[in-house]
Amino acid sequence: MIKMVQGSMMFCPKCGSLMKPKHIGGKLYLVCPKCGYKTEVDQNSLSNTLKVKEKIQHTPKDKTIVVDSQAPPPTAQIVKGSIRCPRCGNDELLAWMIQTRAADEPPTRFYRCTKCGYTWREYA
Repeated sequence: MIKMVQGSMMFCPKCGSLMKPKHIGGKLYLVCPKCGYKTEVDQNSLSNTLKVKEKIQHTPKDKTIVVDSQAPPPTAQIVKGSIRCPRCGNDELLAWMIQTRAADEPPTRFYRCTKCGYTWREYA
């Protein structure tokens, strides 16, 4: 017996993981991504349970920023005077912030020296 919560999430009876819908050979199955357990789904009894109600469209702004080791991200700003490079003492830096931890944690601040290229991070 597959457990349902609020009519939309189904959990594996063997390991308790969230089952995911998958079409195999023209039939709909619920498959456990952890243990591989699968069960065929009666599509008539599901009604709207596994139907996609709204497709999320992402803009280029929403995409993940990949930080190149050579070039700073497009969000980097020049900071002068307030922070010094720990290697060469230069006070002109590129600074940017990225959310590298959980959403309830503050973002990580990155700095790159414009003189020697040293890059470091600060956790708030």
